[in-house]
Amino acid sequence: MNKLRYAGVLTAVALALAGCGGEKVGADKPAAAGKDCGTFNLTVSPWVGYEANAAVVSYVATKDLGCKVVEKNLKEEIAWQGFSTGEVDVNLENWGHEDLKKKYITDDKVAVEAGSTGVKGIIGWYVPPWMAAKYPDITDWKNLNKYAALFKTSESGGKGQLLDGDPSYVTNDEALVKNLALNYKVVQSGSETALIQAFRDAEKNKKPLLAYFYEPQWFFNEVKLVKINLPVYKAGCDADPAKVACDYPPYDLDKIVSKKFADSGSPAYDLVKNFKWTNEDQNAVARMIAVDKLTPDQAAQKWVDQNKSTVDAWLGK
Repeated sequence: MNKLRYAGVLTAVALALAGCGGEKVGADKPAAAGKDCGTFNLTVSPWVGYEANAAVVSYVATKDLGCKVVEKNLKEEIAWQGFSTGEVDVNLENWGHEDLKKKYITDDKVAVEAGSTGVKGIIGWYVPPWMAAKYPDITDWKNLNKYAALFKTSESGGKGQLLDGDPSYVTNDEALVKNLALNYKVVQSGSETALIQAFRDAEKNKKPLLAYFYEPQWFFNEVKLVKINLPVYKAGCDADPAKVACDYPPYDLDKIVSKKFADSGSPAYDLVKNFKWTNEDQNAVARMIAVDKLTPDQAAQKWVDQNKSTVDAWLGK
């Protein structure tokens, strides 16, 4: 989810979690249909919805196919670089990134698309429910300047604060604030967890908060955040990142794999290609990880046990 450019070498920031696959339940099982599943490298982006994807695919690949899955915690754009270096084989949740698709799929031919995850993504600006109830017209972006003083913080330089998340996430917010002439300053919270805690605190203590957020997201089941209506998105209105003055597009989140992995003949590729679920499925697993504090493997096992027919379809059974 990023449009930022990163410096540094991929291996310097990658946290390889070797053993996330090979030592799991069923790791000693033979691969399906006699094919050798082998090892594949799975990038894990920094939001719990992605962790849910990774947990379930990793669990099934290990248990049912005998794969060894090496998970790597990487920011999105760095993960794309990994397709070139051979350090990443699978990205289970891509948010747009047409520029990166052109580079790594069309031009460099080191990656290929592996279909939709079935998950629909939304990015936007949100306020806690109490604000939408007290200030009903605040959900129209044209009224945001009227309320800017409510959102001032020690970090916003006398302007209203627009709180963003992890700086690696997809965001047009700096451009939106500028191009819509809003008296706001974008401030980074640093993480999904920080955003959630800020919204939770804002609703509980009736504190003003305007912040970037997104779906799918289990937290909407706890607090019904209210989305700001930005200028309507139209195809191409975000073509120039510096001139964006429209809402975020709807996202059909998709999977990207390395060309080498797609051509490998590994049954893991078929699993990844067939992996498809819903926002509700992802939220259920994400909540088990974030709220119930199950390990990703425990959450995956619980979901898989309750959704055998879905998993069988991924495995071609």
